Amino acid sequence: MTVCAIEITTTAPFTIAADGSYAARLAGDGEARYPERWTLAGPEPYAVPLPLAQPEEADSEVLALADGRVLIHRRVAQRHAFALLYPTGGAAAGPRTGELPLGSVEPGDGGVRVSLLPPSPDGCGAFALAASDAGTTVWQVAGGVFGQVARIPGRCSGGVWLDRAGRILALDRELEGTTKAVAVDLGRGGEVSPLLQIAEGSDDRLLLADPDSGLLLIRSDAPGEPRLGWGVLGSSLPVRFPECLRGEAGIPFAVQPGQALMPETCGVALRLEDGGIGLWRPADRHVFRLGAPDGWLGTGLWSQEGRLHLPYATPEVPCGITSLTLPVAPPPPVRLDPPPPAAPRPVPLQQAPL
Repeated sequence: MTVCAIEITTTAPFTIAADGSYAARLAGDGEARYPERWTLAGPEPYAVPLPLAQPEEADSEVLALADGRVLIHRRVAQRHAFALLYPTGGAAAGPRTGELPLGSVEPGDGGVRVSLLPPSPDGCGAFALAASDAGTTVWQVAGGVFGQVARIPGRCSGGVWLDRAGRILALDRELEGTTKAVAVDLGRGGEVSPLLQIAEGSDDRLLLADPDSGLLLIRSDAPGEPRLGWGVLGSSLPVRFPECLRGEAGIPFAVQPGQALMPETCGVALRLEDGGIGLWRPADRHVFRLGAPDGWLGTGLWSQEGRLHLPYATPEVPCGITSLTLPVAPPPPVRLDPPPPAAPRPVPLQQAPL
């Protein structure tokens, strides 16, 4: 097999398990980087370092699983190696880190980008994306047999889960000059079906989805410029591009779960360009802009009760969580002037009075 030059990317420095029980990040800086696991299920969060004999490279990726183990993705020479890390040892022996190697990926010819996909909704599975101009491969790297589970024509990026079982995966596929989000059924060998077709030549990307309500957060240039929009999975209604999101280049990172059949009421959190946080509901015509807490790690998790939990780390508080509640949207402005008269509507000839 011919080994190629491989490009690696980092999806997020802080990842939260599907059920919100654990999180993981690559802590430290310079040459002293090490994985760190956060426990979020208790009354107060706490962190456990998972160092090994040598520090990790800055381009390594970590992913928290619901069982408390941390998946790590490293580049070793020309291979991409995956392993599970977990704390071992007692108080007498001191904290230690156990490591369970899982397997490695050796891409073939062509520039290949390998990255971890977001945590699988089932909490135990983990998948990686190996994308090149020749095609894209989805690999299962934890929670099952290590190996390829899908092969998709075109270069794919992104990665959003559309169901709670971890079977339907949405990817942004670049093919013949345009990028369209497609749905990949991992239970049928990677069967691909169209997901977003807003306009024939538009780039339509899926940024985030909530399986409970079906809410989809989309970025598309179909309106004439790249804009944030929203739609509902399986709905016949068109994608909507709210005016309050016009010109907003923020990235949605969390959606409120548990709002079955009520996508308009889901809280959405945006990471703004200036480093702040935007809070919004599809039913509202207003985006609340708030300052991020010091040391914010760039992501968060909505509770079903509508609280947004934001992780942060500072020298004084190395493992902290702050919570926000989406405020009530202001009422629409009241017009005191009488509205202008409505323009006459043309009457079809069959309905015109004689």
